[in-house]
Amino acid sequence: MVQTRQRHIVLQYDADDVLWKYWNLHREREVSFDRFRDALFSYADEPGSQIDAIWWDIGGSPFGSPYPSKILPPHFHPLVRQWLDAGIDWVGELVSATRSRKMEVFWNHRICEVECLIDGGLTKQTLPLKLEHPDWVVPATWWPQGMWNLAAPGLRTYKVAVLRELAGRYDLDGIQIDFSRHLPCLKNGHQWELRDHVTEFMRMARQMSLEVARQRGRPLMLAAKVPQNLAGCRIDGFDLRTWAKLGLVDVLTLGSRSMDVDVEGVRAAVGNDVQLQPCVDDHHATDGYRNPSIEGLRGIFANHFQRGASSAVTFNWSFGPAHVCHSMGIDGVPVAQQVAYHELGDPQTLAHKNKFFAIERRGGYPWCDGFLNRNDNAPLPLMLGYDQNPANFILHISDSPAPENALFVRLILFQAHGDETFNIQINGSVLAVTRRDPEWKDPQIFSPEPQPNSGGKGLYLGLYQINPHQRLLRLDCAVPRGAWHQGQNEVAIGVSPRGKSPSDSLIRLEKLEAHLHYA
Repeated sequence: MVQTRQRHIVLQYDADDVLWKYWNLHREREVSFDRFRDALFSYADEPGSQIDAIWWDIGGSPFGSPYPSKILPPHFHPLVRQWLDAGIDWVGELVSATRSRKMEVFWNHRICEVECLIDGGLTKQTLPLKLEHPDWVVPATWWPQGMWNLAAPGLRTYKVAVLRELAGRYDLDGIQIDFSRHLPCLKNGHQWELRDHVTEFMRMARQMSLEVARQRGRPLMLAAKVPQNLAGCRIDGFDLRTWAKLGLVDVLTLGSRSMDVDVEGVRAAVGNDVQLQPCVDDHHATDGYRNPSIEGLRGIFANHFQRGASSAVTFNWSFGPAHVCHSMGIDGVPVAQQVAYHELGDPQTLAHKNKFFAIERRGGYPWCDGFLNRNDNAPLPLMLGYDQNPANFILHISDSPAPENALFVRLILFQAHGDETFNIQINGSVLAVTRRDPEWKDPQIFSPEPQPNSGGKGLYLGLYQINPHQRLLRLDCAVPRGAWHQGQNEVAIGVSPRGKSPSDSLIRLEKLEAHLHYA
């Protein structure tokens, strides 16, 4: 039977990254587990925090288990070994600490973890289990060691045994099957025709969870992290309709690095018994919007709730203020996230606050064969021609027009010469340009150079100097109150030639945003 629970903010927590940084900072001295544990809960423990669920993402390297396991090889990280030798099962301690705070606690199982080194790097060494069972592996264009192949019955049995051991060892409320780390998990190009193998794996996982629930006398929920829309799920081989029909999942986490999540479409496919929660990843962020302002975060989350989300998920966010993160060896803390954890889990606390809404950008994620995380079908960037045919976009706005708010549309363009005339409309109403800045700069736009991949050292954080020769054109347009509405808004953008021919250099639309200000 499908289980439900009211959540506000689910914190998907990759504690391995903090573990590596903490170890690097204190290699030559005793490393306190208590200090590490307390730091991880810094934001969650703040009065007024809306974090009410922590889903621990502690898979680490596939070369070893982060907990004492009879199935997986021992963990090879020296700090985990140090704690285990001292009688500290860090996974158990974190689960217990979560439960003592009366928060929901899940385990996040990465379906295809890559071969990681102790300090978080990657290795060319192939996992011995892949060498022993070549039929368990499916080729991947981006990872020479290959990904796990859920079409292999033996692999499905093995993975369910791992999940059963976890569920029997720790007092979990549920388990999430995380397909976003990584893909493919079926033969590339044949995912949909092989979808029944993934469905069978989900059926086996659900059967395991029901058996554990009967043994312990309370439910063990099952979630899955999948693409942000049905078309993407089809590309990657995830048959959400069948999963819902068979009652295989309680929660679906939609997307990871996407602002535009089709909550309505997935809801129509799976019905009302499955809870839906979009995810916002700030490491592998949506292109051009890593570490957004609080106004940007409000816009993303408010749109999710307006479109029908049950809750929201954060992933790869900061876990505490700068001084706490620094004590763990982590710098560059996004300041907006501390405020966000007090606002973003409830439409009521998002109401009547400044926001901005943006059209999704492509690019920035090569670590997948298929759809999930790539945003390959996003509308931007887009070349605008001089043929006067407008480019059309759907812009979601969570709030309704009101006397106390005002909206303006912003365009960021590359290769504009400054003498073009733009025809900008919203829902058929022509907008007048109220600000024109030909010297605009954006640290997350790299044109004419290609965009870098998301993640890594964080070029997207703006920590590196902006190219002083960058010349972008920023256009702001005030929107009359009667021209826009809550929900989907149609935006059309055309360029008048002004003597230009279609063979001239085209203008590249980099960003399209709507900024909502409250008095």
